[in-house]
Amino acid sequence: MLKIKNNTKINRNEIPSVSITELREEIILLNKRPIGFFGTKTPNNETELFVVLADDNAGDLYVSSTKFAKNEKSYECLTKDIPAFHIFEREFYEQFGIEPLNHPWLKPVRIEQDKYEFFDMKGEEVHQVAVGPIHAGVIEPGHFRFMCNGETVYHLEIMLGYQHRGIEELILNSPSNQLAESICGDSVIAYNTAYSQIMETLQDLTIPDKAQLIRKAALEMERMAIHIGDLGAIAGDIAYLMGASVFGATRTLVINTMLEFCGSRFGRGLICTGGVNYDFTEEKIEKALKTFEKVIKDVERMVNTMLKNSTVMSRLEKTGTISMERAKEAGLVGMAARSAGVDIDSRFDFPDKWITELNLAKKNFKATGDVNARFKLRYKEIQQSYTIIKKIFAKLKNCQNENLYIESHNNLAPDAFAISIVEGWRGEVVHIAMTDNLGNLSRYKIKDPSFNNWYGLALAVRNNGVSDFPLCNKSFNLSYAGNDL
Repeated sequence: MLKIKNNTKINRNEIPSVSITELREEIILLNKRPIGFFGTKTPNNETELFVVLADDNAGDLYVSSTKFAKNEKSYECLTKDIPAFHIFEREFYEQFGIEPLNHPWLKPVRIEQDKYEFFDMKGEEVHQVAVGPIHAGVIEPGHFRFMCNGETVYHLEIMLGYQHRGIEELILNSPSNQLAESICGDSVIAYNTAYSQIMETLQDLTIPDKAQLIRKAALEMERMAIHIGDLGAIAGDIAYLMGASVFGATRTLVINTMLEFCGSRFGRGLICTGGVNYDFTEEKIEKALKTFEKVIKDVERMVNTMLKNSTVMSRLEKTGTISMERAKEAGLVGMAARSAGVDIDSRFDFPDKWITELNLAKKNFKATGDVNARFKLRYKEIQQSYTIIKKIFAKLKNCQNENLYIESHNNLAPDAFAISIVEGWRGEVVHIAMTDNLGNLSRYKIKDPSFNNWYGLALAVRNNGVSDFPLCNKSFNLSYAGNDL
């Protein structure tokens, strides 16, 4: 396999192409985490499979490929040896019809809901509870099928794909920052950053330090805002209304600060290919710092009050628990993984130069894998984001005379392959782009952290009460749109 780095361009012809048997053996031998497993059609109608593995400890990515002839319709699955491949192989089969033989859970990921066969249990006291896809609120569509014995959940099956929009094809036809930031509405900065970085990489474009720092600050503001909102959502689901109110109001202070910086509470329009569209002036930075100081104090006060409340703790502790071994095996990413003890964070595992220059480092966290851990981890990451933002704002004072963006007249490099990984608030947002021999986008692959983590929610709910599901669900807060694409 070819070893590469995040946000670097390679010639796609340099990517090794081996038989599926050789590729399978190499993947099992390396035993690294899958972040890409996708296909494309060759000019002679063969299916080419690309595999990307992540070595989080070394900050390296491994890429290889294989081709299936038109009459090849199967291969021996990887999932039985490395379970984290389960969702990737399901998607590849769904899109290209090449079956991973002996896959233990070969279900659709996004399409053919009418043909979906739910797991079934037999027994006198076994019953099913079906929820969705239409929900009593403004959340997006998804179907949840619970297999229960009394109030205890034996198994939860989650069926998604109701709003499959064909985003990857849209980007091929009409690539734009506006489309990228619309993929997942609560991760505007993460998605637009990943898209912009990959397009800049393909154009050999290095943006000004000032723009890089503004993007990084905005990403941490997005993380702060959503985490605070989720603390409020968890509080609301255990009927702790004071927490829901305080966190809701506090989140508003953060997103309103983003509004003052760029005219959008969610950061739409801030980032463009080549840099950013709006400056973070000294006056606005000073105002933001005062606001964030209040935000942190309010969050600390409310979190500590909740964690001292025995009723709150009785709901959070040992609810929706997933072990480190199971989380790693299932391939969880982001905060869902970290709260279970899987120490991955692409900000630090695949660092840019600012991680060193700002003297940033991972924080230790006592992971218990339950709702309590996911609640506490959000709190720790809010504090961490505040520290990062303060350091970025201090650094920006040295860049006041720099441009906000650099214009490029370069075309995309021909026959190129590039990966951009950005740690959004849920976890890693992965964009992979390939171009043809004329420099046109030929394949654009997106992976949202929810793609990995929905199955983690299903595992966490097992042996909990049906009434605990809303709380477990909120503690993960996964994306329907990010999964469906």
